[in-house]
Amino acid sequence: MATISKTPSGTWKAVIRKTGWPTHSKSFRTKRDAEDWSRRTEDEMVRGVFIQRSGAERMTVADALKRYLDEVPKKPSTAAADARRAKSLIASLGKYSMAALTREIVAKYRDDRLAGLDRKDAKGKPAPRPRSPSTVRLDLALLGHLYTIAIKEWGMGLTHNPVQAIRKPPPAPGRTRRLAADEEERLLAAMAAHSNPMLGWIAGIALHSAMRSGEIATLRLGQVDLERRVVRLDETKNGSARTVPLSAEATELFRQAIANPIRPKDCDLIFFGEPGKDGKRRPYVFQKMWREARAAAQIEDFRFHDLRHESVSRLVEGGLSDQKTAAISGHKSMQMLKRYAHLRSEDLIDELDRISEAKAAKAAAAETLTKAAGEAVAPATEEQGCAP
Repeated sequence: MATISKTPSGTWKAVIRKTGWPTHSKSFRTKRDAEDWSRRTEDEMVRGVFIQRSGAERMTVADALKRYLDEVPKKPSTAAADARRAKSLIASLGKYSMAALTREIVAKYRDDRLAGLDRKDAKGKPAPRPRSPSTVRLDLALLGHLYTIAIKEWGMGLTHNPVQAIRKPPPAPGRTRRLAADEEERLLAAMAAHSNPMLGWIAGIALHSAMRSGEIATLRLGQVDLERRVVRLDETKNGSARTVPLSAEATELFRQAIANPIRPKDCDLIFFGEPGKDGKRRPYVFQKMWREARAAAQIEDFRFHDLRHESVSRLVEGGLSDQKTAAISGHKSMQMLKRYAHLRSEDLIDELDRISEAKAAKAAAAETLTKAAGEAVAPATEEQGCAP
């Protein structure tokens, strides 16, 4: 039975004590609201469908995301990415309680993010610019997983996950940008002209080894075996360690990088940056220099990751099987590998020409054999015709 009483502040407090259920209470502005809530809650308890919603009503999305980032274990790189995405979610949705966030609110967030309505210019003024669907998909994935954890592990009284009820932006088509021969020549020349040779070494290794930028930048001396021509990667994007065989070009680039005369004796990073405030050296941050070199080479719409795509495509064009290519690149999905192994149209034309030439040669050979057989039969027929 519910007990309803007036508080000193003038509100009405309803307290429900029922055998088999924890004590449940809530405050209201009017006695009528308290009575209605008590009646509904007791009815749900009797029917066995009551859900404790107070935790979800008190906790905001901002507080829930902070707890999520603190408690849900992730790889360091994934945790850093989640923290960046959480900032956007908190800025737009953080004030809502977990119970108050509806599918309509989440759908509006999705549409506003896609339109880039939250973007600002250098002066802090609104500067709408469309945002990548993949970025918004990842934002929604984080929010959706937050609700899953809140429901399954935190015991939060939520009846549904609002993210599951809305449409997700379609994934962006995979990039198929290839590096033309003249572009490669200009790009390598621009990087070679840079004051720090590490930029050229990193880009060259990406082009000749199919390793990711993060895998290359964090390499330490003990991971590279020049004698065996292999690199051991302990931490990768997909979580599986792998050993990468090195081409002659990649081996030479690593040889030069390891022999870098300005390497500090106490630093085992192959590509190292300046010491931080704590005196420790961290991986060389080359993204800004990469963009400058790319601009100097006058190459447009080409990302650093496209070097990996170029490298994988060359492996496939060279005749390596999907399994061997995946062993080098670290792809777990053959479907993803097919996206990377996009062949140039002129290479496909060459293949079609070879097939046509082989077919024509086969037809010509068959015609020659038929003609030769006909000539051999003709004399014998004439002799048979002259017999008495």
